[in-house]
Amino acid sequence: MQPSGNTKLQPNTHDEYTLVINGKPDGPFTLTQLKERKIKPGDFVKTPAMDDYKEAHEIAALRQLFGFKRQPLPMQYFGSFDQRAIAAVIDWLIVLLVFVLTAFVVMLVLLLALPGDDNKILRVGITIGIVALTPIAKLIYNVRLESGTKRGTIGKQLMKIRVCDLYGEQITSGQAMGRNLGKYISTATFFMGYIMCFFTAKQQCLHDMLADTVVIKDRLDS
Repeated sequence: MQPSGNTKLQPNTHDEYTLVINGKPDGPFTLTQLKERKIKPGDFVKTPAMDDYKEAHEIAALRQLFGFKRQPLPMQYFGSFDQRAIAAVIDWLIVLLVFVLTAFVVMLVLLLALPGDDNKILRVGITIGIVALTPIAKLIYNVRLESGTKRGTIGKQLMKIRVCDLYGEQITSGQAMGRNLGKYISTATFFMGYIMCFFTAKQQCLHDMLADTVVIKDRLDS
């Protein structure tokens, strides 16, 4: 499946789009029919290959065909701080649960295989391993999912928010890595990097600004 941005450069005459008319999905319509309806840059459209509705100017094929200019996302699309915070808690619980269960199984197997004197060293070693590896696992988890076609971790998907660039497009793995490494800076500034989201027009935290990303809401249900 293609990313929801549908970034094809050349319009395909066989493409069909569902168009939101008076708040309700209608269609599908061909590109010729969209022309006849005088589609506007802000009209919501969706193809079967897209997992969310987008404004027409966000889709490369329609920008090329109708001469739309790509515009930054309006303010009402951005995810709120509480949505982001709850998503982060869910994601940490998921990562910690996986690590704890894995560590428990490993410890159980080794305890049965090793003599009693080695058990204390084993428990300490596994505990240190969990503490050291959990942040790395969380980083990999975030980067893979935020730069994937779902554009968000499991927590973000449950909260119906996504990470994208300033135009609503899927971000690269490099942007996702920069965004998540930037969280250490947001934390090191006594969490001022997170508090910044209350004072920026696009509700960006410091790590969002460093990576040129935003967190948006799912805008319409299919």
